[in-house]
Amino acid sequence: MVTPRRERNPEGRPQNGRPRDGLGRPLPRGSEGVERIPDDVQLPPTESLVHAQQLLDDGMPFHAHEILEGTWKISTPEERALWQGLAQLAVGLTHLLRGNRVGATSLLTQGRDRIGTYAEAPHDIDISGLMQWADLLVAALDRGESPVPTVPHLTHRRQFT
Repeated sequence: MVTPRRERNPEGRPQNGRPRDGLGRPLPRGSEGVERIPDDVQLPPTESLVHAQQLLDDGMPFHAHEILEGTWKISTPEERALWQGLAQLAVGLTHLLRGNRVGATSLLTQGRDRIGTYAEAPHDIDISGLMQWADLLVAALDRGESPVPTVPHLTHRRQFT
């Protein structure tokens, strides 16, 4: 029996080649998926926030998570937990929209706790607004409700360039 070779991305790392939907779930081969975020994307903070916000507004929090994760990987040690928390909030929203209540609660709580350590966040990030957003969702989940989430606002100003 011949074992099929693993699919790999252009850099040679393993990657499933199946198309993905807007929430990052694999679709059947030959389906029309959404454009993937490259694994090596690493945007500076302002660009990352603008791009991630647009993806959130477009209903693609999994992809926003990928953008935020790339910035987390290149952030300064002082900002690393902030970017990790933002990425966790986006993937927590992804889990909620996919119907994974346990994963949503866990990641929304972890993300909230990480960003909550920043009294004043750089880059005009709306820490208090994001914490309130996460708290409302987690409280609803804890009550056994199925909340319909709003789109979080990453910064105080929602200006796109």
